[in-house]
Amino acid sequence: MGYAPAGMAFGVLASVAGIPWWISIFISIVVFSGAAQYAAIPLIATGAGILNLSVNTLVINLRHVFYALPLVEILPKNRLKRAYCLFCLTDECFSVMTSLTKEDQRGLFPKVSLLVHSYWVIATIVGIIAGEELARLIPNLEFALPALFVILWFEQMRSKRIWWPSLIAIGLYLLMLLIAPKYVLILTLLFAVLLILFRAALQSKREQR
Repeated sequence: MGYAPAGMAFGVLASVAGIPWWISIFISIVVFSGAAQYAAIPLIATGAGILNLSVNTLVINLRHVFYALPLVEILPKNRLKRAYCLFCLTDECFSVMTSLTKEDQRGLFPKVSLLVHSYWVIATIVGIIAGEELARLIPNLEFALPALFVILWFEQMRSKRIWWPSLIAIGLYLLMLLIAPKYVLILTLLFAVLLILFRAALQSKREQR
């Protein structure tokens, strides 16, 4: 249900930016990525090209590749269900799935995927309907998604107690804020992915020895 306020905020912000309602709903259905959709609002509103939008979305969503790795064994055997579960494997879905037992994961993966996707699309529609009225009542709606990420991060840290990814993210964010503040999010995500891949490669070599 944490997707409800974040999805509503996207609908409101897209509406205020002058993006047609059907485009906003279409994006929520086929892109379904909170961070990428928020980042796309100013690009779409200013008439950015397909290449710009595609590269922006690709870089922001690179982290989703890693979400599938610990869940490969419990993916549905049916190809359509498998593809849909991978499509819906966002931050929130991953957070929920990794908090379940292996037995529960197998049965609940398609259901959780459908729920989070439905929540996001429905919330987007509600946000579009509310539009500027809600934006005036609740300022700074764009903070809804970062707030949701903080909650997910806190729950993961409390259960897993693995701190090195957070330290990498914070360190890179501060560095990119000094070097390239206009592209801080994209560059932080890109270099975080590269560092995690490098660390995984080193760990694999050590295990082979």
